[in-house]
Amino acid sequence: MNAAQNTSLSLPIPSRWGLSTNIAGRPMVMGVLTFDSISGNRITGTANFRGTPLQITGAWDENTQRVSFDTPFASFSGLLQNFDDPAIRIRHLILSGKFLMKAPSLQAGESGEWVAATDIPLTGPPTNTGGLPPVGAFLTSDLLYNNQRSY
Repeated sequence: MNAAQNTSLSLPIPSRWGLSTNIAGRPMVMGVLTFDSISGNRITGTANFRGTPLQITGAWDENTQRVSFDTPFASFSGLLQNFDDPAIRIRHLILSGKFLMKAPSLQAGESGEWVAATDIPLTGPPTNTGGLPPVGAFLTSDLLYNNQRSY
């Protein structure tokens, strides 16, 4: 994605994202990530992995499209990207990056990868339509749209 495309991409607030994590390539846990507010570069919301929403606080950098946030059990950092589907007028937003488990988690010190996805209406011209989004964008859609599967 070039710099001109980055300037039009932003983190929607409020927003709800399907979230998937893995450690060493093995699925760890899936859930729902919610961003409730941004004030300056401070972001707040919740991460809900097992039916209990955990408060998150962190930072959003509009210029670099990077987000970082902490739950009581892990620290996350990632990059926002998009994939536009002009045929159905949808912009898929994808956050992906790394996380580090921390105490009091039994997995403290272990690290892994995460991906979260949501979509919004495509209101302007598409900016990124090449290739396909990461497979995690499709896996997280079940969570985002309340598919009845149990995670």
